[in-house]
Amino acid sequence: MRTRFVRRPVVAGFLLAVAVGGLTGCRTSPTVAAYVGEETVTVSELQSAEDSRRQDDAIDAYAKDNEEAFTRQVLSVLVGKEVYAAAAEHWHVSVSDAEVSDRIDTILDGADPSALYDQAASQGLGKADVFELVREQLLRQEIARAEGLDDPLSEAALQKQYQQNRDQYKQYVFGYIAVPDQATADGVLAALTADPSSYPAVAAGYDNGVTLLQPEARPADQLPQVLAQQIAATPPGSGFTVPVQDVGVVVAFVTDVTFQAYADVKADLQDAARSQVDDAATKAVSDFRDGLDVTINPRYGVLKENRVVADDSGVVQIVSDTSSAAAPSSSTGG
Repeated sequence: MRTRFVRRPVVAGFLLAVAVGGLTGCRTSPTVAAYVGEETVTVSELQSAEDSRRQDDAIDAYAKDNEEAFTRQVLSVLVGKEVYAAAAEHWHVSVSDAEVSDRIDTILDGADPSALYDQAASQGLGKADVFELVREQLLRQEIARAEGLDDPLSEAALQKQYQQNRDQYKQYVFGYIAVPDQATADGVLAALTADPSSYPAVAAGYDNGVTLLQPEARPADQLPQVLAQQIAATPPGSGFTVPVQDVGVVVAFVTDVTFQAYADVKADLQDAARSQVDDAATKAVSDFRDGLDVTINPRYGVLKENRVVADDSGVVQIVSDTSSAAAPSSSTGG
């Protein structure tokens, strides 16, 4: 059992005694780094996990510069792994290694995996950590299904989101033609207004490196900045002219306004829905974790939002074992 030794005035001493009384029954052992329900992460397991990661030179460099933070990060991963193992058992869900590998391939989308792992290593994370974090993401998806939290991913919900946000998928089909002077610009605009389909032929007469030879469809955030506001306000089949320094006059013409098809934006809708579902599942796991009685050895810090962090309470705790040194932190749970 921990005992706190703090030299304070009588009132402060009384408050401290009350705080110590609230810790009755807490689990402590100098050989245990963390308790997660009935499971433990031992100090030797933590040390072994640190040692194995530091075999990577990049991770070792990170650890040398961030010794305590690195230890807490490794412990966070080990505690998270135990929490998710318990959660998977609780909800009767599982994720295979093959599914994790497939998800990583999807995330990479053809990119070189070494870039991902190099970036992770620079932050003190090994390949096994990346693998575990992706496994936990997939487990949250399974937990969301088990809890009925995945409705935003249904086809009906995705279609509804598309219809409700259809304006954000608006595309302006437009072109612009650079001409030497305003008189020429007025003539070009009149010709295009009379026959919008003539745009390619008219543009071909001003192939000067500035002119857009074919109309293009672009969303509002990809319109040329100098023309964007006017293009968005211009009805299809009409245009406007803008003097541009060192160019002359630019004739901008809007041929049509369309909307990206549902099939073209479905992947984006799914990503947004997955994030929403993941948030809900994360809360479910967090609530479950709160009932597990997770206790962190005070020498390492405290657990906050699934991460082991330094304790900023300023209270010194001493584990009642002669082999354990005092550390300026406190435990969670009890």
